[in-house]
Amino acid sequence: MSSQTSCDEQDLLSGVIPPIITAFYEDEQINYEATAAHARFVVDRGVHGVFPLGTNGEFPMLKPEERANVIQAVVEEVGNEVPVIAGVSAPSTRNTISYALDAEENGADAVVVGIPYYYPIGSEAIVDHYVRVTDAVSIPVYIYHFPARMGNKLELDTLDRLASIEGIIGVKDSSGDVGWLGQAIDRNPDLTYLAGLDVLLIAELEIGCTGLVSAVSNVFPEMAVELYEAYMNENDERARELQSVVFDVWAALDTGPYLGGVKSALDLHPETTFRPGPMRTPLRRMDETGEKQLAETLRRLDLF
Repeated sequence: MSSQTSCDEQDLLSGVIPPIITAFYEDEQINYEATAAHARFVVDRGVHGVFPLGTNGEFPMLKPEERANVIQAVVEEVGNEVPVIAGVSAPSTRNTISYALDAEENGADAVVVGIPYYYPIGSEAIVDHYVRVTDAVSIPVYIYHFPARMGNKLELDTLDRLASIEGIIGVKDSSGDVGWLGQAIDRNPDLTYLAGLDVLLIAELEIGCTGLVSAVSNVFPEMAVELYEAYMNENDERARELQSVVFDVWAALDTGPYLGGVKSALDLHPETTFRPGPMRTPLRRMDETGEKQLAETLRRLDLF
């Protein structure tokens, strides 16, 4: 285990857990130093954990050895300070197990395992997938539910079955379906739930999530941490004020190509000392006009 506290404690993953970026050089080779520096940037600003190789980490674009090296770099940088939960999603069970074993070997505290994607699969295949992954590793497993990107939705009856598998301790939900999430929490309250959409942070805390996997926290971690702490301290007015700002920031980040706004904003941030670099093609950063508009918006919000 990399962190000082065991991830077997289900309440360990609470608070703000940014889905950190994978940084690249201009030739699209991974810049491991800058990737670790981004983890350092958010940890130094008070976050409670980090999540490499999620959607913001461009995990489908990376080769197996690159994934392992990203985890190693992040764990070496911040693993003794906060939990590191590593994304290991893949369409096949065999590859998912391989990635999960790499994550465990490189010091991750837990793995985040997506519903297998691309091919449509049913409940029995999903359950078998998670049984085999949890049997292969000794670190805890989080289910990654993101049907808009992964294609296969997790039915509530299937989640009921997964909740009984030893080793599965929670769900990272990016479905945007608050009704589904509320029912999931009601039916399986012993699992830990991590909110995955910036536009629903307070709503998902209200129905029982304990953690915020916020893209905005990649750039403005203090904002997300203050929102979380305000909510936990029952300062509802301040929490809602900050959620309103998060709405504006997310809207600004989301105006460009998919995911590109986060790296653009990090380049614009006056306190970053690392360069996030390009996206790995065919993904794209914001263009010059988009970045100028983003900078103007963030200045208008008094964030720079």
